[in-house]
Amino acid sequence: MSFESPLFWPAYIKDNVLYVLDETLVPSKLKYIPVKNVKDAVLVIRDMKTRAFGQFLVVLNAFLLELNPKGDFLKHLQDVAHQLNNSRPTFPFAEVTGIVVGAAEKAFANGVDARVTVTKTVHGFLAGIRARRLQRVQEIADAMEDGDSILTHCNVSGELAMAASIADYAGKHIKFFATETRPYMQGSKLTVWELQEAGAKVTLVADNAIGSLMADGLVNKVIIGSDRSAANGDIANKIGSYQIAVLAREFGIPLIVLTQPSKGVASGQDMPIELRDADELLIFGGKKIFGPKVKGFYPGFDVVGHELITKAIAINAGL
Repeated sequence: MSFESPLFWPAYIKDNVLYVLDETLVPSKLKYIPVKNVKDAVLVIRDMKTRAFGQFLVVLNAFLLELNPKGDFLKHLQDVAHQLNNSRPTFPFAEVTGIVVGAAEKAFANGVDARVTVTKTVHGFLAGIRARRLQRVQEIADAMEDGDSILTHCNVSGELAMAASIADYAGKHIKFFATETRPYMQGSKLTVWELQEAGAKVTLVADNAIGSLMADGLVNKVIIGSDRSAANGDIANKIGSYQIAVLAREFGIPLIVLTQPSKGVASGQDMPIELRDADELLIFGGKKIFGPKVKGFYPGFDVVGHELITKAIAINAGL
């Protein structure tokens, strides 16, 4: 299994077109969506076609699609950043777009070609992320011990599967339990798929089976990702992570979080929590399955306090 496999690289750019893996169709269908401009980029992010690591790849590569606009290039670049920053409120995209726009502003001030600067900045950022991501995969594998039975929730863009492969190569026997992760089913569609492709032993469980698993001693470690971090160590992750963290503390099970250092917010209380469209709960298979009086409430994330986290394995994205 190659670390460069498309399975673990959810977006790539070719001939000035960004191709994004439609994660809503996996594993029944592998389809890459062509993204030709920032409007397309915002749509694939908002519509949950890509998420987690893939979203940051889309945000970075979106700048490369917008290098030759008419008029004021810097103003256009700032507008691109604004659109991307507001595509999903919980994600700290501004910390990434700020680096690109800041580099362009400095280039303008120094009389340097800003388009060349933006290109170099984005490519350098992507190369750095790739290297740091592989470094974190090794750290995740090192945190896995022979005989572990690991629970995970949602999806961390292939990193857990790559770490499982490394652990297996090292002779460690690891089992995984993955939640369904409703309503988008990222756990069953993505995590289970990735783990089985990596040759790992994985069992799919209902989201509401966590307490039973832990009470029966079937899990001895929890590894989850995070979509945002606070300066004090709090994190925001897919809704349902908080209850898993509380149960893990109750049963004395270590909680390992894959995160990225950030000082953009002081604590979890300062993180805006994205509220998704209620229809994402009320519509199934293209049909509304409830009457008009039934409402839906779907916060996309919840906050896990740092006191519930046993270990954080960070990827420093250069922020």
